[in-house]
Amino acid sequence: MYRQLFLLIILSFVVSQTALGQELNATVTADYRNLPVMNKESLIRFADDIQTYLNSNKFSGADWSYDRINCTFNIAVATAQDEVNYTGQIVVTSQRKIYKSLDFSPMLRVFDNTWSFAYEKNQTLYFNPQVFNSITSLLNYYALLIIGLECDSWEKLSGTTFFSRASDISLMAQSSSTSSGWISNTGNFNRRDLVENLLSEKYRVIREGVGDYHYAIDMYAQKNINTAKRDVYVQKSQEKIIAFLKLLESLQSKIESRSLYLRTFFDAKYGEIIDRLRGLKDKDIYKTLKLIDPAHTAKYDEAMKNP
Repeated sequence: MYRQLFLLIILSFVVSQTALGQELNATVTADYRNLPVMNKESLIRFADDIQTYLNSNKFSGADWSYDRINCTFNIAVATAQDEVNYTGQIVVTSQRKIYKSLDFSPMLRVFDNTWSFAYEKNQTLYFNPQVFNSITSLLNYYALLIIGLECDSWEKLSGTTFFSRASDISLMAQSSSTSSGWISNTGNFNRRDLVENLLSEKYRVIREGVGDYHYAIDMYAQKNINTAKRDVYVQKSQEKIIAFLKLLESLQSKIESRSLYLRTFFDAKYGEIIDRLRGLKDKDIYKTLKLIDPAHTAKYDEAMKNP
C-alpha cells in the first residue's frame, strides 16, 4: 500500500516536471562576416549559445503543456568597438500553429536595428530576469513578447502577464549603459513603446479583436478538413476578418497613427490577410486596409486587381 502510494507520488512529480516545459523552439543565425578576424573568432559560438539559451530556459515560469512556439532570431553584427563590445541588428519572427492544421500563422516580425551588447568568447549566458544584461535581457524580452502574443491569440488578453514582464525589462534597461533601442523615440522602432502599446488600455479592444481574428484563421483552415462545408467556413472566416479590420478603422481617431503594435501586427499579417480574403467579389475592404496599414498599400493595390 505504502509502496504504491510512494510510486504514485513519484509519478506525479515526474509528470509535473515534464509539463513544466520550455516554450520556444528557436532557430538562431548570426552574420558577422564584416568584422575583424579577432572578433569573428570570439563570436564563433555566439549563435549556438543564444539558441541554447532560448530553447533551454522557461520564460513563462508556469506549466507550458502546449507545443513549442516556432521562432527565429536572425542577427547581423554590424560593428565591433573593441574585443567585447558590439552593435548589431536582429530580426525576430514567430509562428502560431493553426488549430487542427499542419499550417502556421505568422505572429511576429520585428526588425530591431538598434542593439548594443557585450560578449566575450566562450561566455556563458545565465538566466536571471532580475538583473539587466545586454544580451539575455533582450532575449528574455522577445521570448516574453512571443509567448504573450501566442497566448492572446488563443484566449483574449491572456498575454498581459508576459507583456508586463517584458515592460519590467524595458524599465531596467533605461539606466543601463546599453540603453539604445530601449528608450521611447517617436517615429522609430523601440522595445519600450511596443510593449507599452500592448499594455495600454486604449489598445485593449484591439487585443480582444486579435483573439477573434485568430479564431477566424482557425476556422478558415477547417475548409480542408470538412470539404462539404468548405464555402461556409471560408465565408464565415472572411466575415470575421473583415469585422476585425472594420474595428481597426473605427478606432483610427483614438490611436496613434504610428502605433508600433499595429505596425508590428500588419508587418507579420498582411500576407495572411490578403490570402484569406482572396476570392472576395467586393474589394472595398482593401480601401480599409490601405487606410489602417499604409505601409503595405502596394500589396493591397495588387490584391485588388486579382480575381
